[in-house]
Formats: sequence, structure tokens, C-alpha cells
Amino acid sequence: MDWRDRIGADPAIMVGKPVIKGARITVEFIIQALGNGWSFTDILKEYPHIVEDDIRACLQYAHDLIKNLRGLTSLA
Repeated sequence: MDWRDRIGADPAIMVGKPVIKGARITVEFIIQALGNGWSFTDILKEYPHIVEDDIRACLQYAHDLIKNLRGLTSLA
């Protein structure tokens, strides 16, 4: 799966943050929810208009973003 099929950004939607296409749910929110202990099932129950592949696309997007960071010497 290519995250570009499911994730988009438009300055007119959520201030241009990356979102799940057609859902107005930001990648940032999904990553934060997972980090706070929500399961895929929890997210899908609260947002039934998205599917597992949307959540996976958010994770792939975040992975690609982090993978392409360069020159980071400290996280402090």
C-alpha cells in the first residue's frame, strides 16, 4: 500500500495538515491516539468512517517522514 493513496493535504482542510482523505482526521491525531494507548479497534469504533488501511497509511506516512530526517544530533 502507498500512503499517498489515503493521505492528503489541502490548505483549505485542517490548515493544510496531512489528513486521511475524505475524513478530516489528521495523521497527527491518529499517531497521538496510538501513542496514548488506543488500539486500531478503539479508533475504528470512534471513527467508523475510516478503515484499518487508513490507520496503517498514517503509520507509513510518519515512518517516511522520520526516515527522511537528516542532521538530527540530539533529541533533547
